[in-house]
Amino acid sequence: MALSSLSPPLTHVASTKLYLSYSTSFSFPSILNPHPHNNNTNISPLNKKWQINVSFFPAFFNKTKDPTPIKQELLQAIAPLDRGADATPQDQQIIDQIACRLEACNPTKEPLNSSLLNGKWELIYTTSKSILQIQRPKILRSRLNYQAINVDTLRAQNMEGWPFFNQVTADLTPLNAQKVAVKFDYFKIAGLIPIKAPGRARGELEITYLDEELRVSRGDLGNLFILKMVDPSYKVPT
Repeated sequence: MALSSLSPPLTHVASTKLYLSYSTSFSFPSILNPHPHNNNTNISPLNKKWQINVSFFPAFFNKTKDPTPIKQELLQAIAPLDRGADATPQDQQIIDQIACRLEACNPTKEPLNSSLLNGKWELIYTTSKSILQIQRPKILRSRLNYQAINVDTLRAQNMEGWPFFNQVTADLTPLNAQKVAVKFDYFKIAGLIPIKAPGRARGELEITYLDEELRVSRGDLGNLFILKMVDPSYKVPT
């Protein structure tokens, strides 16, 4: 669930925005014995073959592809891109294509009902220009961004590292098992000075891939967020 990219009222806290599937199951009816009182009814070889195929198909269609090689491919692709700040449009297209393949292998179909979502995540790639602060000289950009989520309290928090240490917290409202509405409540300048967020500071976030190590989210403004788990025990302030 990456929280969406919103525009806070202060430019120096813009990067604290929260970065905040469709599944089909197949089932086939059992082949009924047309002679229920005769379990020894002769069945033709063709019918026997059909029975075997019917029992095979459900397992085939429900099998989830192993996401591990796709995860490795994704991490290798984003490694040289400075969290996305150095990504060209072609790089962004390639990353999005790999992310789509990974999302198709999502092992957690209902992330908002999963404890895997809890904890502190480090942002390792995004397409959000405001979070990357690419309009600033590199020396004035935040070098680390974190997001914490607790599904039990429906709270989220974004945190910047050096040199600003800004934070923002938010309430989450589930829209379905993958998507939340986000309402920011307080910004904290330099991690110390609280400022109430304006009412328009809202958005939506969909969590499209989740496992123990990696999370992929998409915001309502079309931005992609990829995060890695750093502290599953972290609790968001209530």
